[in-house]
Amino acid sequence: MHFLPDRGLGRLPESEVTPRSLYASRRELLALGAAATLLPNLAQAQAGAKLAAIKSAVPGAMVLDKPTRMEDATRYNNYYEFGTDKSEPARNAHTLKTSPWSVLVEGECAKPGRFDLEALLKLSPMEERIYRLRCVEGWSMVIPWIGYSMAELIRKVEPNSRAKFVEFTTLADKSQMPELSNGALDWPYVEGLRIDEAMHPLTLLAFGMYGEVLPKQNGAPLRLVVPWKYGFKSAKSIIKIRLVEKQPTSSWTKAARQEYGFYSNVNPLVDHPRWSQATERRIGEDGLFAKKRPTLMFNGYEPQVGQLYAGLDLKKNY
Repeated sequence: MHFLPDRGLGRLPESEVTPRSLYASRRELLALGAAATLLPNLAQAQAGAKLAAIKSAVPGAMVLDKPTRMEDATRYNNYYEFGTDKSEPARNAHTLKTSPWSVLVEGECAKPGRFDLEALLKLSPMEERIYRLRCVEGWSMVIPWIGYSMAELIRKVEPNSRAKFVEFTTLADKSQMPELSNGALDWPYVEGLRIDEAMHPLTLLAFGMYGEVLPKQNGAPLRLVVPWKYGFKSAKSIIKIRLVEKQPTSSWTKAARQEYGFYSNVNPLVDHPRWSQATERRIGEDGLFAKKRPTLMFNGYEPQVGQLYAGLDLKKNY
């Protein structure tokens, strides 16, 4: 695999981080004005309007791997609220109501508040970022996400010195989510990050993918994307964010602590108790019998995030 040059977290010249064709198209988008950089309004977003995203990247984040086909990325999903089989969310998630929608941000911060979707869409310019997604079951994808760094929202509410972690709570509504009665987890789904992880530039608050609004089975209307962690850390259909002092207990950690640790960083050297994490199968790549590829440390983002875990025992803190 090939990566763009890593030169820290400062911005690189655009010609160095963006393919020439995208660089040219971005100039055209910018010429269209504000409509080219943000979703025009909530109504258009709900109707499934195209996202005119800026083609830009966090240095080292854009991968040159071939993106997974949108058809595969939207039909092979983990979203237990709509079914435990990978094909079920695409069939069942049509019942999800994404309007109206708001996110409550509270806890250890100076300016807590409730943000409706329109306010969140306007909070920061959108970017397209091509990130790998690696799931603990051993499969992976490469997806062009659209959103902005989660840090933008966290800074907006001004966390105080007691804010050590960020807890995310997702929607749990039996009238919309028929599989909540399956008992797979203790609903609602809760996930957590250290605050430095949540504020890392790679951590994305995503509203779209493949140039369009997020499909419901992929976590509409907004989800978290943490590309160096296993996919279950990326909470879908978020309704509440809390800044807290004590480490939150993630839903999968609560369900099976011996299998799903709080950190859940992609690590080929630490096996899941029931299967190896040393290799992975890229969805849509030459079928089910394709040769597996080696799993990369931190999913290939070690140059950008490895320093977050300096001195931490990654086998103990899995």
